[in-house]
Amino acid sequence: MESWPPGGSGPAEAGRRLRGLHGADLAASASLLSGAGAEAGCSAPAVAAVLPAGGSGERMGVPTPKQFCPILERPLISYTLQALERVSWIKDIVVAVTGENMEAMKYIIQRYQHKGISLVESGVTRHRSIFNGLKALAEDQPNCRLSKPEVVIIHDAVRPFVEEDVLFKVVTAAKEHGAAGAIRPLVSTVISPSVDGCLDHSLERVRHRASEMPQAFLFDVIYEAYQQCSDYDLEFGTECLHLALKYCHIKAKLIEGSPDLWKVTYKRDLYAAESIIKERISQQICVVMDTKEDEEHVGHRLKEMLKNELNHVKVTSGRDLQQIILEQCYNFVCVNVMTSDFEETQKLLNMLEESNLSILYPVVVISVQFLDYESVPFGQKMGNLMQIREFAKEVKKTNILLYGLLVYYPQDEQKLQESLRQGATIIAALIKERNSGLIGQLLVA
Repeated sequence: MESWPPGGSGPAEAGRRLRGLHGADLAASASLLSGAGAEAGCSAPAVAAVLPAGGSGERMGVPTPKQFCPILERPLISYTLQALERVSWIKDIVVAVTGENMEAMKYIIQRYQHKGISLVESGVTRHRSIFNGLKALAEDQPNCRLSKPEVVIIHDAVRPFVEEDVLFKVVTAAKEHGAAGAIRPLVSTVISPSVDGCLDHSLERVRHRASEMPQAFLFDVIYEAYQQCSDYDLEFGTECLHLALKYCHIKAKLIEGSPDLWKVTYKRDLYAAESIIKERISQQICVVMDTKEDEEHVGHRLKEMLKNELNHVKVTSGRDLQQIILEQCYNFVCVNVMTSDFEETQKLLNMLEESNLSILYPVVVISVQFLDYESVPFGQKMGNLMQIREFAKEVKKTNILLYGLLVYYPQDEQKLQESLRQGATIIAALIKERNSGLIGQLLVA
């Protein structure tokens, strides 16, 4: 087993806020399972997770194993690791990966600053990979560096959208029942064909469920099941809950899961996952201006237009940029009102680069310039604005996407309103799409 704790702190820690929990029961889960509940007489179990990540991704139809396929230029498995490590009460995460992909996995852990990750070599089948991961947590194995947990979560490396609430539910159910797993309603009817390819029988869909991940077990239960497991089950089996039932006589508690538990299996699923991630990181826009908040200026009117046009998005002022960056805002509109160059934009870019915010997700910065052609010669203004191309090339290296937006000003009221509305639409599209092909371009509203 190789332990690979990456150095440094930063986005992997702060990224926990990207998708928060809701409700008192979910808030209590963190305190209960992280140990705070012990003060109130609750027994907080030690929890670890095992991620089998040795698959070849044949159904994906691409040469790269699906767990390493990029989404927004970041490997899929990194999103799954982030989903688990943002849960404070999961103490260890063991990833089972093939020997040929071991170095690639180490690079991913280091590059995206993942913490508390240990690597083991995967087996030739899913069950053998999981067994190898469990051995890394068992105290009866030589050179074991990790502590044996009371409860272990088994999850898929290609299910990146698992939330803390379902993890909490399966862990608490496993502690009570010995095993637990997430389930979902069947979408299609399951049928059994005969040997000649004709229908033999079908299952009544309302009485059956699809088994999903995550699943959780008392560690001693699932480890014993794998130790007793037949070669046939290790080779051809796919259901961990069945092993607990077959070899340890443990009936798993079934927990209704959310639609977010779906598994990235086919190429089209990569596009769906990318769309979900883009949507999640586009819910807040920070507007930074080089004028005071109480001044009546066209820049503030643009901000109000953004609020009106994007009513599902939170639009905030950049009064305390450091705090906003800590709160994981990935979208910035820098309004240059008083200057005709990129001074304010450059300040913002410097802060973003120093923060390492863009390690996990691409950060969008839109530099808005108001072209006052009555006071500044057009040629001089455009000459200054064309600097954006060089800025964009440089910051793209740090995963910051810089775009330019030009608004003609002054105009009569009706035309100005239309320009501001069009500007808000352009800003919304740039943030939602995060198109790297448009970086450094100066768009006109």
